[in-house]
Amino acid sequence: MPAESTPEPGIPGESGTSAPRHRAKGRRRKARSKRRKGLLITAWVAAGIVVLGGTGAGYLYFKLNGNIKSVDINQALGTDRPTKVDNGSENILVLGSDTRSGSNEKLGGGTDDGSARSDTAMVVHVYEGHKSASVVSIPRDTLVERPSCTDANGVTHDAASEVMFNSAYSTGGAACAVKTVESMSGIRMDHYIEVDFSGFQKLIDDLGGVKITTTQDINDPDSHLNLTAGTHTLNGEQALGLVRTRHGVGDGSDLGRIQLQQAFIKALMNQVKSIGLLTSPTKLLELADTATNAITTDSDLNSVNDLVSFAGGLKGISSSKMTMVTMPVQYDSANANRVLIDEAKDKLVWDALKNDQVIPKSATEGTATGTAKDVVSAG
Repeated sequence: MPAESTPEPGIPGESGTSAPRHRAKGRRRKARSKRRKGLLITAWVAAGIVVLGGTGAGYLYFKLNGNIKSVDINQALGTDRPTKVDNGSENILVLGSDTRSGSNEKLGGGTDDGSARSDTAMVVHVYEGHKSASVVSIPRDTLVERPSCTDANGVTHDAASEVMFNSAYSTGGAACAVKTVESMSGIRMDHYIEVDFSGFQKLIDDLGGVKITTTQDINDPDSHLNLTAGTHTLNGEQALGLVRTRHGVGDGSDLGRIQLQQAFIKALMNQVKSIGLLTSPTKLLELADTATNAITTDSDLNSVNDLVSFAGGLKGISSSKMTMVTMPVQYDSANANRVLIDEAKDKLVWDALKNDQVIPKSATEGTATGTAKDVVSAG
């Protein structure tokens, strides 16, 4: 992704101002964020499964089906949700889960404290015709009004004011994360996809790495990343370090990390398109097995058939047809480690997506950004 890659309208401004601390319904603050990477890879891999034939196809189909984990978002949230807009577009919430248990504990730093976090959150809007998309990254430390929600186990969690966005996931999992995003945006999420640490790392390794170019050295022991300026083919561990690093480049902010993540996503999309998955059934199966193990979806995407259908609506979208922005925020004058939603500009973003329109450039001009723009690009 150049860092905050925005080939069309919606490039955040290079500077931001402090925002007043008044609160309105649905308000939030500061930022960090993570990965939307597994989405298109999984979709394209799933689409390729239909070319498989022979006596082993049935077994492979059921094996891949068994890999997929799902959450029934519709049942958990009920009818108290924004109305689905029937204009041919789709909205997908993509989260990168930051659980520290199991095989994730040794990845990307941190300790197993028994909790799970959403280290990255992105709303992907696929426009009518499914030839282009906009991606809105939600800074994880944005302060929000978290609505009351019922998680997938039927447990109800009280509403909370002025809490970090990523607390929605750590409090009530996928269902609460979706409800919080819908409350913030006024837009119904048609689908949910979550990618975990270890699955993401293995996916990159199975792809043979992703080629990127950096304009400066990146050194962050916390995320196990040490790159000199230049062109690199990142393995899974390095890729995970890149999308998680804050202190290794720029001003150390989560807004800067979002810029790196967006740049990496575009490089990843280019990589997937270039390796010709459909010409290599063995490679395709390896990736399909990894991808389906790496994700949790909503219940409408919990089978290979569902993923194949979903993939059909995404495979025509290239990186050049994807606009990537960060949700408009301003730094909180009371806490430099938090951001506040720029409500007027935020409304421009969500209104544009609700009406299936491109995000106007004015929606992100003058908002707070990190300083990692253009540090990373496709190799």
